[in-house]
Amino acid sequence: KLWFTHTNLEMSAAAKEKKSTSSAPLWKKALIRQDAWDDKEEFLDAIYWLRQVFSAVLGIIWGIIPLQGFIGMGIYLLLSALAVYIYFSIYQRVDEEEYGGTWELLKEGFMTSFSLFLVNWIISYSAVHFG
Repeated sequence: KLWFTHTNLEMSAAAKEKKSTSSAPLWKKALIRQDAWDDKEEFLDAIYWLRQVFSAVLGIIWGIIPLQGFIGMGIYLLLSALAVYIYFSIYQRVDEEEYGGTWELLKEGFMTSFSLFLVNWIISYSAVHFG
C-alpha cells in the first residue's frame, strides 16, 4: 500500500526553493534575492551582520583615502542608511511594517556598526598616514 500519492511527490518550484533556503545558513539566505523570511529575528540578524561587514569595509577605505572629520562621518551615515534601505526595500522586498516600520529596520545594529566603522577608520588612517 502506498503511503503517499503522486500529487504529494510533485512540489512546485517555489515550494522547492523555499524548502531549500529555509534551512540554509544565514549568510547564504541573506544573499538570495527576495527570499522568504519565516523568522523575523533571522531577517534582523541578516541586516545586523551585513551592516557590520559594510561598516568594517568602509572604515578601512575611509582610512586609506584619507577622509577626515564630519564629512567622512556624514558620508558614512548616508551610505549606511542607504545600503540598508536598498537591501530591505529593493533587494529583499519585505514589508517594513511587519518589522515595526522603516525606522526600526534602519536603526538595526546601527550603534555597533558605527563603532566598528570608527575603530577601523582610525586604525587604518593611523597605520597608513602615520606609518
